Amino acid sequence: MALPVEQERPVADEADTAARPRPERPGRPGRLARIRAGLPRTGLAVLAGLLMVAAFPPYDLWPLSIVGVAALSLLTRGRTLRQGAWTGFAFGFPFFLGLLAWLRVVGWDATVGLSVIEALFVAAMGAGLAATSRLRAWPLWAACLWVAQEWARDRLPLGGFPWGRLAFANTASPFTALASLGGAPLVTFAVALCGTLLAWAVLRLRRGPRRSPKAAALAGLGAVAALLAGLVVPVPTEGDDTVKVALVQGNVPHPGMDFLGRPMQVLDNHASETEKLAADVAAGRASKPDIVIWPENASDLDPFSEPAAYQRIDQAVRAVGVPTLVGALVDGPDAQHVQNEGIVWSPATGPGASYTKQHPVPFGEYVPFRAELSKVISRLQRVARDFYPGDHNGVMQLGPARIGDVICFEVAYDEIVRDTVNDGGRILVVQTNNATYNRTGQTEQQLAMSRLRAVEHGRAVLIAATSGISAVIAPDGSVVSRTKELTPAVLNATVPLRDSRTVADRVGAAPEWALAAAGLLACGAVAVGAVRRRRSGGTPEAAEPLDQVVP
Repeated sequence: MALPVEQERPVADEADTAARPRPERPGRPGRLARIRAGLPRTGLAVLAGLLMVAAFPPYDLWPLSIVGVAALSLLTRGRTLRQGAWTGFAFGFPFFLGLLAWLRVVGWDATVGLSVIEALFVAAMGAGLAATSRLRAWPLWAACLWVAQEWARDRLPLGGFPWGRLAFANTASPFTALASLGGAPLVTFAVALCGTLLAWAVLRLRRGPRRSPKAAALAGLGAVAALLAGLVVPVPTEGDDTVKVALVQGNVPHPGMDFLGRPMQVLDNHASETEKLAADVAAGRASKPDIVIWPENASDLDPFSEPAAYQRIDQAVRAVGVPTLVGALVDGPDAQHVQNEGIVWSPATGPGASYTKQHPVPFGEYVPFRAELSKVISRLQRVARDFYPGDHNGVMQLGPARIGDVICFEVAYDEIVRDTVNDGGRILVVQTNNATYNRTGQTEQQLAMSRLRAVEHGRAVLIAATSGISAVIAPDGSVVSRTKELTPAVLNATVPLRDSRTVADRVGAAPEWALAAAGLLACGAVAVGAVRRRRSGGTPEAAEPLDQVVP
């Protein structure tokens, strides 16, 4: 059944208007004139996209995420599908270009290419925003479309790239606690709803016959309710037990693309810091931890095929005398592949259980269509071997703690983190190696994601990074301690072990699917209504002029 179209406001149906041929009328402006007329709107969309960048780390001006949503809603309101799509792209491209500027270390071509791909999803959402702006309760459908856009980006192409979700700009805002009810998608929905309701309030305050201060006030109250809803959600932090942890950040000799260029140096850095910790414990300067965490790629050689690497790891673990989670590159399962692993290493028995990264990064850890692309992009040859994906989650017993291990970018993917908690992980461990991207803002963005995961799953999160930022995060998302970048360090902390699951853990991806489906169904209702009117010979209605609101 089609959703009702607002009757109080004569506007054209988007799909109907776009589908009908438009014969040239006397006095109709030419293409160039229409392009010039749209330049102010395009400029405002670009500005809104750049403002949205500042909502994310390292700037952390989270209210700008609401402003960005409101601006895009106003700029697409009452427009054609084509105009909405172009406005969405004009918003999305500078947003991703600024957000992903840390990729410049790899190359600006990679930054621009990925930004274009991600912006195409925002362009599709822009068309949907334009179409659904003619429906009743359009702020609701617009918020659902934000969830749908992120749902698609999180999965497509090549497994998706979740960077830039509204939730990741709101890891320390009034919206954050909503993550424990519906995960990152519910936080995104609340932020988007707040922004679209503000846009509705602006429309109702403009001059003209449609001005309605009462409706604007109601929309404003709705926006405030969406903003403050998270403050009434309890976030439990008490644990059933505790564990003393030590996070080792050994640093790398040469940050950048070639941080692993000198075999054994990265491993020796982490082994040496662990031995210093053991010396401090022996001298009474530090308390003995129950477990030690090394970061991703802490061993730059395979300890199972390189005796020197095995011996160096074993020496350090025996010195500290407690089970240690070691990040290592492990050869196999064949000569063309390598595995990114976290290995439980016992001081008594050596290596035991392990977790292999399930979601290798395209073009960073494996090359899709290698034979074809390597011929035209010589830089891809630097990825000599593809990373082989793991087939199970990272729940492992590490000394007295049952941990849920995720590796680096995997913290951005909802289902990978959720599976570790639902399968019994009592604390979350994020082993990461951001040595390629130090001092670019990428490390702060990944830290923010980990803060959201802590609230979403009610777990302490331990980030162990080769060169920073390592951090201890409490179950309420607060940062207990953290390191500086490019600095050897050891973080010691006592963190809670928790068994209870949040509502978000129990409902899983259901809220995301429901909200995304609602937005897509709203677009479908517009299309169905257009087809019905065309078949009945109806005349498309004139779109409401918005020139009083935006150019």
